[in-house]
Amino acid sequence: MNIDGNVFVVTGAGNGIGREVVLRLLADGASVAGVDLDASGLAETAALAAAGDRFTAHAVNITDRDAVAALPAAVESAHGRVDGVLNIAGVIQQFVKVAELPFSEIDKVMSVNFGGVMNMCKAFLPVLLARPEAAILNVASMGAYAPVPGQAVYGASKAAVTLLTEALYAELLDTNVQVTVVFPGAIGTDIAANSGVTLAGGASKAEAAESSSYKMTEPAVAGRVIVDALAKGRFRATIGADAAAMDRISRINPKFATKLIAKRMGALLG
Repeated sequence: MNIDGNVFVVTGAGNGIGREVVLRLLADGASVAGVDLDASGLAETAALAAAGDRFTAHAVNITDRDAVAALPAAVESAHGRVDGVLNIAGVIQQFVKVAELPFSEIDKVMSVNFGGVMNMCKAFLPVLLARPEAAILNVASMGAYAPVPGQAVYGASKAAVTLLTEALYAELLDTNVQVTVVFPGAIGTDIAANSGVTLAGGASKAEAAESSSYKMTEPAVAGRVIVDALAKGRFRATIGADAAAMDRISRINPKFATKLIAKRMGALLG
């Protein structure tokens, strides 16, 4: 899909991977409607982009169906049309086992990660189907196929995003809408802090990872991979050597992949 001159909606645009995707799309000539719960984060993205009216900020909670339902009209009013939707916003869960995870946390993670994507797809599909060329890109996670101890519900939410995206691909095969799912590995963002997640002793996952030998992919690299997958109309893409390796291993021997991740990441449970 051509990026230059088209209009894209990006969730999670106020920080991390979402912000990097916005900046990359704008650099490639697109117009972008950035969506995020955090208005101040959107303002920072706008300042970094310095793209004038090619970027508009929309402070919306993607779990609010009524608010999301109003987004297509708001974006069309600002930009004239919508050519693609990139669902990047997401949260992780507290690093505890399922038995210790409160239902309030379970509901929050599923509501944001799966419900938010569903809300956006349902709201924008009629608009996208009316375009001569359009796209939906959903960000899942390596955790969708390589379960991390203490992140069972997060992984389940991203597995749901994966299957939803693949089903949309099948349903939209004979239409003008291309569909892509992306699987990031460990990315150096503030997702832990933004999700309100801490480990024992008050250290966030990001801080713990930075103090370890675990290699993380830079958010700017993730942004480039995502925009490249969008431009090429890829069915699926992975981000980082870890996501690519675990993708292969989990296909060949899922039990071994699960044990490997458990041994490597189990320390996050304390």
